[in-house]
Amino acid sequence: MSKIVLSVSELNLATQRLLEDSFPAVWVEGEISNLARPGSGHTYFSLKDAKAQIRCAMFRHKSQALGFELRNGLLIQVQAKVSLYPDRGDYQLIVERMELAGDGVLRQAYEALVKKLRAEGLFQEQWKKEIPFLPKKIGIITSPTGAAIRDILSVLKRRFPLIPIIIYPTKVQGNEAAPEIVRALAIANQHAMADVLIEARGGGSLEDLWPFNEEMVARAIFESQIPIVTGIGHEVDFTIADFVADQRAPTPSAAAELVTPHQIALLQQLSLLEHRLLNGITQFIQNQAQRIDWLSKRLRHPGQHVQNQLQRLSTLQQRLKRIILQQLKEKELVLKNAMRALDTVNPLATLNRGYAIISEPHHGQIIRSVQEINLGDLLDIRLKDGIIKAKSVSSSPS
Repeated sequence: MSKIVLSVSELNLATQRLLEDSFPAVWVEGEISNLARPGSGHTYFSLKDAKAQIRCAMFRHKSQALGFELRNGLLIQVQAKVSLYPDRGDYQLIVERMELAGDGVLRQAYEALVKKLRAEGLFQEQWKKEIPFLPKKIGIITSPTGAAIRDILSVLKRRFPLIPIIIYPTKVQGNEAAPEIVRALAIANQHAMADVLIEARGGGSLEDLWPFNEEMVARAIFESQIPIVTGIGHEVDFTIADFVADQRAPTPSAAAELVTPHQIALLQQLSLLEHRLLNGITQFIQNQAQRIDWLSKRLRHPGQHVQNQLQRLSTLQQRLKRIILQQLKEKELVLKNAMRALDTVNPLATLNRGYAIISEPHHGQIIRSVQEINLGDLLDIRLKDGIIKAKSVSSSPS
């Protein structure tokens, strides 16, 4: 029997035809590794799972049509033809179509919604409502049977047990969770009994936390009139609900701490304020007492004031008397000086020196010469102490 000997090339070509005919198109899911993008524009990578891997090739025109960025570790689903590269004999997949798988699909939807809501302004700080320092009532939107509610209640009891709590039970995982969360938010706002709401759940995968990435939940949080604090998952978990909420806490327990003051710290603060108030009142009273003492020293009895005024009046009277006497003396001196000056020109003053004044008795005309009288004229001779009546017996000069 003659044997058939094939060359390596013939065998590889035959295998290639066999694989391509047997698997015209298959869907395969796996994780990208060994990603390479040479200058040709084609994309080469390995698709692997926990037990095996296979080489993949995606030609340039297919790679350019992708709507997401490839990276090592990304979980994807590919539609491909099973083939073999004849030159090396490598078994491979020729990728015709690629989609994100598992978290990859969710991550793509997450990023798209984040971009949309950010563009609409739902994440802006200007819309954030202030969290009350000491709420009268706290509303909790979460599963009534999960670990999150137990953690929240434990923290609230420890920090401030006097604040009433309202629980709005909802599912926090699965397809029904998002509508229930929206409904709970609507009820809480309609009743308006709580001053602040905690929206929380424990940790989980992206898929577990997905209800808090739903657009309906994000918009319900944004439209809430009551401030909302989210405590979803672990510290590294960020949901769209966290971005829209008025404040985000890294865990449910942290959310409970954020909405309540610690009673011990609050009592210490109140004690400090009381101490400051008492000190302030004491200091105020002391200041007012000092002011009263100062005013008392300035305040005098009315009788004392009258006595002071009488003394002042007496002093003024004495000063006035002295001034009047002084002025009288000065006027008297002036008068005496004037009288002495007048005496020097007073014709009557010559009478004191032995002279006499002769005048005509009827008109009082002074006789200055003998020529002014006739024989027998009556004359008045004024001496210093009286008047002598006389008659002229001669009018000729002596």
